[in-house]
Amino acid sequence: MDASFWHNRWQTNQTGWHEPAVNPLLITHFSSLNVPPGGRVFVPLCGKSLDLGWLLSRGYAVAGAGLSDLAVTQLCAQLGIEPSISTVGKLRLFRGEKIDIFVGDIFDLSHEILGPVDAIYDRAALVALPKAMRVQYTAHLKALTALTPQLVISYGYDQTIVAGPPFSVTSDELHHHYSDSYALTLLARVDVPGGLKGKCPAMEHIWRLDKRLN
Repeated sequence: MDASFWHNRWQTNQTGWHEPAVNPLLITHFSSLNVPPGGRVFVPLCGKSLDLGWLLSRGYAVAGAGLSDLAVTQLCAQLGIEPSISTVGKLRLFRGEKIDIFVGDIFDLSHEILGPVDAIYDRAALVALPKAMRVQYTAHLKALTALTPQLVISYGYDQTIVAGPPFSVTSDELHHHYSDSYALTLLARVDVPGGLKGKCPAMEHIWRLDKRLN
């Protein structure tokens, strides 16, 4: 699954992962991260998620990473932002008041380019990537953000019925990726209304990841 797959999905408006409302799990559980007022939240593979507007409306700064210029242009339009656009390394930076969106390959984003963040909100990044890439992505995210706390939303379902994306990420797999550096707490699990793509039962899980102190 390469970049052309996702560019084609945006160009043809096949964006079934884009939620038409702010994710209720974010609203309920974001406060558990204890992000300081005005803190900066990183949203990997953000697309044009309405969750970014919710974070901004609560006074937080947002840094996002996305692959598609089209998605980020639509995001800025829905937020009423006229961004300044510049090139940073191999990425394009769309910048507005309290928001920075880096467009391109997330693996070209470095800790130095991203800058400090107080939390990570991963709703659609980990589950968008096939298993081999999830290994690379989670290692990169840890290096990128200096193990800042995370909220991670994952899916659980029978992948013999639906192949993904979004992919099913089990508790065991999440622990495999992160338990060396983080303590993982399952905050909630809820049924996906209508199942995954209407084809099979599925559950959403939301996890809080806190940097281990030893």
